[in-house]
Amino acid sequence: MHNGKLFESTGATRDLPQTKSLFGTVNLKTGKIDVKVALDRNKYFGEGIVFLNEQVFQLTYKSRVGFVYDANTFEKIKQFTIPSKEGWGFTSDGTHLIMSDGTNKLTYLDPLSLQVTKTLFVTENGYKKEKLNELEYINGFVYANIWMTNVIVKIDLNDGKVVGKLDLTAYVHDAKSIYPGALEMNGIAYDSANQKILITGKLWPKIYELNVDLKKQKRPKIVKKP
Repeated sequence: MHNGKLFESTGATRDLPQTKSLFGTVNLKTGKIDVKVALDRNKYFGEGIVFLNEQVFQLTYKSRVGFVYDANTFEKIKQFTIPSKEGWGFTSDGTHLIMSDGTNKLTYLDPLSLQVTKTLFVTENGYKKEKLNELEYINGFVYANIWMTNVIVKIDLNDGKVVGKLDLTAYVHDAKSIYPGALEMNGIAYDSANQKILITGKLWPKIYELNVDLKKQKRPKIVKKP
C-alpha cells in the first residue's frame, strides 16, 4: 500500500505464457492493474517491490538485478546488484530495505548505497525457518509468507524468532474453488489507514481483506548489539 493505493508486483514464467513481469496499482473493484513498469519477461522475473524515500525498489528472481524508480513518475533511476543468488520478498522498516531470498535470512540494505548493513537469521523453536518469501513490515514485526505453504509467520526483529502464525488454508481452498488454476499463496499488504491485512496468491481470482486485531500490538524495542 502506498498513498492509499494497492500496488502489485508480478513475475513471468516460461511455462505460463500469459504471465508478465510488471507492477502497478490494482483497481480493487475490477481487479485490473494500471501498469507503471513492465520488464522484459525474457530477461527478468519480477519479484518484490517496496516504497521508501519517494522511490520504488524492485527485486528480480535469479538475474541478481534490482531496479530503483522515481515513486511519482516511475522513471528508472538506476539498477543495482542483488546481494544474494535470488531475490524474493521486499519490505522496509522505514529506514532500511529488508529482503528475503528463499532461505531463512533477512537482508537489510541501505537505501542509498544499496549495500548490506545487517543480516538476520529467522528461527522457529530453535530451527531454521526457511523459504521466507513475500514480506510485509507491520507495527515493528516482519510478516512473511512461507513458500508453498498456507502459512504467514510473524518475526521478531530483535532476535529473528517466529512469534506468531496465520494459517490461511481456508482462503487457499476458497480461491481454488473459484479458479482451480490458482497456485500458492504469495502476497501480503498492510493497509495501515484501516488496519487491515490484504492477502492473495499466484493466479488467485481474489484479494482477501483480513480483519486482524493489531491495536494491542506494540512496536518492540530493537536492541542494538555492540
